[in-house]
Amino acid sequence: MNDNLFKRVENKTNVNKSTILELANKLQNGNMKNRNTLLEVIDELSELTGRKVSNEKKEKIINAIVNDKVPNNVENNF
Repeated sequence: MNDNLFKRVENKTNVNKSTILELANKLQNGNMKNRNTLLEVIDELSELTGRKVSNEKKEKIINAIVNDKVPNNVENNF
């Protein structure tokens, strides 16, 4: 990922590059098809960004990840 993307994410979420990289490392070492792992990651991101994520939204995120429905270019979301 390039620094421009990190800057856009940081500007939008107030989460810095090192925190993003730490979370990415956690994701790489975790089982991304495991519901509990995904819930932990979602909750951590919610806390970091100060944005509440409803249970319904959590379920949509988890189902998208587990069923390989995540867009290839998430960069456009930032």
